[in-house]
Amino acid sequence: MTAWRALLGKELATLFGSPIAYVVLTMVSFVTAFVFFEHLRAYNQILFLYATTTMGGFESGTIPNHINMRDTVFYPVMDQLSLLLIIPLPLVTMRVFAEERSRGTEELLLASGLSPGTIVTAKFTATLAFVVLMMVASFLYPLTAIAQGGLGAEHLAAVFLGLLGLAVGIASIGLACSAFTSSQILAAAATVAITFALYDFGWLHGVVGESTALTLDAIGLRPHFTRFAEGLVTLSDLLYFAGYILVAAALARFSLQLRKVNG
Repeated sequence: MTAWRALLGKELATLFGSPIAYVVLTMVSFVTAFVFFEHLRAYNQILFLYATTTMGGFESGTIPNHINMRDTVFYPVMDQLSLLLIIPLPLVTMRVFAEERSRGTEELLLASGLSPGTIVTAKFTATLAFVVLMMVASFLYPLTAIAQGGLGAEHLAAVFLGLLGLAVGIASIGLACSAFTSSQILAAAATVAITFALYDFGWLHGVVGESTALTLDAIGLRPHFTRFAEGLVTLSDLLYFAGYILVAAALARFSLQLRKVNG
């Protein structure tokens, strides 16, 4: 446990000592704010148009039910934010294992007596802790809008849990990719490609059968996140995102074990 804590502290110090961490935090916060305010501006413009009697003859107080903060601002922001996560997260995960391998320090870790499982859990814990911090920062602006829009605390908690699960899933893919290469660029590119491939298979629904479409939806990232955005928290969706951590950790451990054996 002492060795694990020491490695965890090293990983956290390396992560937060790198400018990439702060660049990613700033980028995610800025992009979230931009997307949020852009949708809020469009929402206020729609309200203004409906409230004037000169635009199409609408009278004040006759705004349709679908023109509301939740459908016009909240859902679009969450949907776009979930897609935007594919870009910054690989920048965080690409170095975690690949940098050790490129510098030759991976052999030192494996020769130090630390087991591959200990190394993997320490690196995963540090990285996922940063992911949680990043999601808290990215959720501040949408939280303000939705609190004013009348969504309850339970719905907000479900949405945050969904975003966190999605981010953890993408980060897990990135960590697994980083464990199999010494090139950070290759690790980042592979993470983006795999995540895009797994994100949503809805475009195939028109050319496959119903059973195949259901299977693809069970694999895709977006359908599982969408249910959280709607305020639905199910055990199957939680297990789906947790499965990414377990599978990625197993793959990373296998990679380290292979390196240790081939030494």
